Parts: sequence; C-alpha cells; structure tokens
Amino acid sequence: MQERHCRRTTGTAPTRDGRALFYTEFAPPTGDGPATVVLESGLAASRSYWALVQQAVAASARVVAYDRSGLGRSAPDPRPRRLQRLADDLGDLLDHLGAGPFVLVGHSWGGLVVRLAAARRPERTAGLVLLDPTDESCDLLLDPSMRRLEKAGAVAGRVLARTGLLPLLFRKVTTALPPQAAAEMRAEAFTVGAMRTHRAEQASVGADLRALRDNPPELGGIPVTVVSATRRTPGMSARAREAINAAHAYRARQSPAGRHVLAPRADHIVPVTDPATVVTEIERLLGPVPDTP
Repeated sequence: MQERHCRRTTGTAPTRDGRALFYTEFAPPTGDGPATVVLESGLAASRSYWALVQQAVAASARVVAYDRSGLGRSAPDPRPRRLQRLADDLGDLLDHLGAGPFVLVGHSWGGLVVRLAAARRPERTAGLVLLDPTDESCDLLLDPSMRRLEKAGAVAGRVLARTGLLPLLFRKVTTALPPQAAAEMRAEAFTVGAMRTHRAEQASVGADLRALRDNPPELGGIPVTVVSATRRTPGMSARAREAINAAHAYRARQSPAGRHVLAPRADHIVPVTDPATVVTEIERLLGPVPDTP
C-alpha cells in the first residue's frame, strides 16, 4: 500500500512526567476501523522500520508507530529505562490516543512492553501480536553469556555511531523501506544519542526478565498471536533459534485464544523481512472490515 492511499499525520503524546513522545499516525480513507493498531519497537529501535506494516494495515485501520524516549524524535528520559517504565510510557500514549480498543503489536523487547501494558488495562486491549518476542520463559535469554554479548554489541554500536559507520550494518533494512522512512531512519536511528538510549534500555534486561518469570503479567482472555522468525539472524545459532521458537509456542499456549505462527521469510527483523505475515496476523485480529456504503 502506498502512503497516498491513506492519511498520514504526526503528533506528540505527553507522558505523566512531561516528556513528549513523537508518533506517526496513518488512518484509512474510510474511517478509523474496528480498532487502533499501535506498534511497539524492539530495543533502541525507532518508529521508522514499521513503515511497510504501517502503510499496509492503514488500508483498514488507524495505525500508530512511535519513538520511545531518547529515540527518533522523542525527548530523552533522565530516569532508568526499566521495562515497567517503558510500559508506563506506552500506557500514556494509549491514553492520549483515545479510549480504544487497541491491537498492540510488539517486536522483540517490545513484545514484553505490550504484554505489560495490556495486563494493566485489559478492557481496552482487543488483541496482541508479538513478533519474534523476547520471552522470559526462554532459559537461554537468562544465561549470563547473553549479557556479555549485549554489552559487547552496545560498545560496538557506540563506536560505529561515532565513526558514522553504523548505518552500513543496516543497509538491508533501509533498502527495503519506503524512501521517506529510510531517510528518517538513516538520519535518526544511528546516532550517538540513540546508542546511549540503547545502553539505558539494555541495562536492566536480565533483572526485568527474572522479575517477569517470577510474576508474569496476567492477560486473561486477550487473544495473543506470536509470530516466530524461521531464518537465523547473523550470529544466531540453530540451537538458539529452536529455543526461542519453543518459548514462543509456550507463550501462545498461555492464551485461550493463542496462536503461534511461523513467518516463512523472516529473520529477527520481522516487520521488514516478512511484513506480509505481520499484516495478515494483525488483520486477523481486527476482523472483517465493514463494506463502505
């Protein structure tokens, strides 16, 4: 779907402590649709990589993608970026957008953010779509070796950002995006400031996962679709892919309306590498779109 077929606007949503969260909103030509779809990114990722999904879903529903604090065009946060803090910010964005209902779509670390936000206000959540999500049930993700890899990656990211080389690692992503989104990503997503936010979001990953394992959010009857990548991201072993997808299957089984989907063309960056599967699963939760009189 091309952007000209829908209405694109931008705005900012205030948080409870006065920060501003920047968002883009696409609305279908015939109205807002059955629910508002809100897209939550992975660790240190901006709104831009959702462009293919956002524009396609906007044929039938209002779709919002936003930048978390310190990313893209959103104001930084002076406080620690714990998972609960991220869920607070998402809740504030939803309050700003209206009463709902909302279909919340979370990629990677964003899967945990939307689960927490949905558990706090289940009455306004029509469904969740979790895209290759981080899941506390995966023992591998709690291994200390993962924290070492994360720290090494963060150091490398800061060095590459300072030298201007970081965008080269993501050419596959930016090449796949529409021109405007690609330009915005190149300008905003690979800065030293973004890498600072990456470090802040990453600092409590292990502690947050352990806290969720001890006290998982209760989703009740909210429909949950979990989409797993099937292609390995560079550096990921076959064993890791198998363990992560097993955790995804487990997460889907925890919902009475759970669904586990294997995305045939996706590596971890599912919104870019297999947007068609993502759009199909979002539209499944939205339900049939009424005919225009």
